[in-house]
Amino acid sequence: MKITRGNALRGLRGYGAVAALLITLTGCLAGPAQYYGGTGVHDATAAEAAGVWESVEGTAMTLRPDGTATVTRLDGRDFDFDEGWRLSGKGAWSLFDTPDGQRLRLELTARAGVDRRADATMPPPDGGDPPTTYSWRFYVDRDERRSLVLFFFVGDPDAGSTYVMTRRPTATTAP
Repeated sequence: MKITRGNALRGLRGYGAVAALLITLTGCLAGPAQYYGGTGVHDATAAEAAGVWESVEGTAMTLRPDGTATVTRLDGRDFDFDEGWRLSGKGAWSLFDTPDGQRLRLELTARAGVDRRADATMPPPDGGDPPTTYSWRFYVDRDERRSLVLFFFVGDPDAGSTYVMTRRPTATTAP
């Protein structure tokens, strides 16, 4: 085959299409949440994390200084979020450090209730019951005021959607 300018350009376009396809497929396999390392926060203390944390639709968790916790209507993480169940009960929590930043581990050890989100997109698998125990791993971050924020990823990892918990303001006394 004689190489002409037209043949060379068609060949380059063909390679470009293959490269674009590979980039697209790689992006689908490795979404933002799959390789998220962490926030880089290393200065949070257990005393700072203890308190009442809230999110949408009545979700709350109380982290006590003694390491015990109460969970109210907390959604599942990752793909469990799509099943739509929300767990309530008692458990334990701890703050730990990784090279990429701190995380907060929350373990539900005694389920006391189950709710279902109205917007749940998937029915429970095989009509199964939500878990009786469950573990969450929250990333620890700071907002613009340097206050702690806790979050985990929900749904499809390619979407990078986060479930954010914010600390309930504590009452302050005037001097």
